[in-house]
Amino acid sequence: MTNRKVLVVDDERDALEILAYNLKQEGYEPFLAEDGEAALRLAAQHQPSVILLDIMMPGIDGLELCRRLRSLPETRESYIIFLTARSEEVAELAGFEAGADDFIVKPIRPRAILSRLKALSRRATPMHKLQFPGLEIVPEEYSVHKQGEVIPLSKKEFELLFVLASKPYKYFSRDTLLERIWGTDSYVIPRTVDVHIRKLREKIGMEYIETLKGVGYRFVPEPVKAQS
Repeated sequence: MTNRKVLVVDDERDALEILAYNLKQEGYEPFLAEDGEAALRLAAQHQPSVILLDIMMPGIDGLELCRRLRSLPETRESYIIFLTARSEEVAELAGFEAGADDFIVKPIRPRAILSRLKALSRRATPMHKLQFPGLEIVPEEYSVHKQGEVIPLSKKEFELLFVLASKPYKYFSRDTLLERIWGTDSYVIPRTVDVHIRKLREKIGMEYIETLKGVGYRFVPEPVKAQS
């Protein structure tokens, strides 16, 4: 992770100061916001590589803020981690629907967050362009080029597609995909994969990702269309 800028958004000042101190000690450059409006301004100005975002905030809540951050060109590719006391499955799925990449449940443990950031750096390995008939997967853009149309993806959507497309026709289980993309120390549930698969299909087309019940998912580079 070459960009060491981290935006922390939380309406609890004490939590912000604790995280800021620990981030600075590890060489990160933290920016702090206590509400959604301030967060949007700082995000557009500084283009952080990581955003730590509380869900339960007055005014613009974390879910809506995440959606807005994903719509900004400056933060479309930022890694967004929700910090929340809400550990229910529905809250997590809502977070991923809004565009989050990961989840950390409060109370906040700075060392755990720093460990997660270091894991992100270790997983940031170079990816090469993948080309298939009518479809091109472009890592530097986090996008898919489909018959001349550029389709932008979130980081996690792209990483999921890249793993599948790197081994065409090979089935990957949900557990394998969770470990490959989110890591073993990440707080995510198996249905997280299903949510991202559905969003991928909506963007690139249903025909490219097949499901085998009880086994997993696979990428089909030359899908067979049904005969009329």
